[in-house]
Amino acid sequence: MRKVWLLMVGSFTLGLDAYVMAGLLPVVADDLGTTVSLAGQMVTVFTLAYAVSAPLVAGLLSGVRPRVLIVAALAVFTLGNGLTALAPGLAVLLVARAVAGVGAGVYSALSTAAAAALAGEERRGRALALVMGGMSSGTVLGVPLGVLLADHTSWRATMWLVTGLGAVALLGLAAGLPDIPAAPAVPVRARLGALSDRKVLPIVGVSFLGAVASLGLYTYLAPVLASSGGVGDGAVAPYLWAWGIGGVLGSVVAGPLVDRTGRVFALVTGIVSTLVVAIGLLPLLGAAAYPALVVWGAAGWAFQVPQQHRLLALRAGRGTVALALNNSALYLGSAVGSGAAGLALAAGLAPMYLPWAAAAVAAAGLVLHLLHRAPARPADTGSMETAAAGTRRA
Repeated sequence: MRKVWLLMVGSFTLGLDAYVMAGLLPVVADDLGTTVSLAGQMVTVFTLAYAVSAPLVAGLLSGVRPRVLIVAALAVFTLGNGLTALAPGLAVLLVARAVAGVGAGVYSALSTAAAAALAGEERRGRALALVMGGMSSGTVLGVPLGVLLADHTSWRATMWLVTGLGAVALLGLAAGLPDIPAAPAVPVRARLGALSDRKVLPIVGVSFLGAVASLGLYTYLAPVLASSGGVGDGAVAPYLWAWGIGGVLGSVVAGPLVDRTGRVFALVTGIVSTLVVAIGLLPLLGAAAYPALVVWGAAGWAFQVPQQHRLLALRAGRGTVALALNNSALYLGSAVGSGAAGLALAAGLAPMYLPWAAAAVAAAGLVLHLLHRAPARPADTGSMETAAAGTRRA
């Protein structure tokens, strides 16, 4: 499990980079002499590059040893962040964010599969939780620190911080990550088959709807609290911390629950049901929404651990491709959710109604989940785990 901690450091940096930019939009726009809406396209570019690169590269290079790809992906990610810090204008900034998104997407998918392989079947849930916990910790701990650093110095200093963390993770993985044998190369026909796999797609679809509801709503938490509870902009931070602390707790607890119970389908059912209730209570609680925010954060981040576990157990030959599709669904869901919420607000919808719309989307995900029960088959975990067991014995 010590090797998995190295992968978690990279995930922490990804979590920081993915969410800190949204908090830096006004200062970036001011520094580059552009509008906030145009500067916001750097988030869109990063998200799309992440979503497209993850399944594409994971499939095309499925026969290459994971260690090589993981280190190379983190190098591309770090390079993209360095270019972001140096960007003299919007055009270069957008290219730099696309480069960082490509590296992030490939690293996220491959590091998850590698963590599961290193840990073995009996501790797979804990390994997946560690990697997911790195993402949530990067959001909870890193984003406020990154915004604070930008407030006292500049947004470029924050990006240099992200670049430095990426470099540290890169050096650690290059030196300490074992050489996990590659899974068999996946033919093009099989890779494309993952896009229409009737067992994979419902799971990925549930992840997409969960991200639309949870991550999309998070973008507009401040106006929601102001509309439903009269919480001013200067008082939003404690609510964000409540959501983030819940996220860390959820991602940490989900792994042991998966390993101990083995009831992955039931866990997803319970988590998504909890997510629907917690989000739906926000407008009713108003300024007293702390408990609902903790539960929402916990459910939202815990959700992906059993989802990833199901995908790895479901498809032996293309588990990494399935994980990449799932990660893409998360980022696309976040983009679609925040975009749809923004359009709704622009059309005149009161912010206090957004949580109920998000809860309805999460409920749709729950229905999809219940209608497509596909039992996980531990025997089909793929050659990556089998090979890794031989590596550990050696």
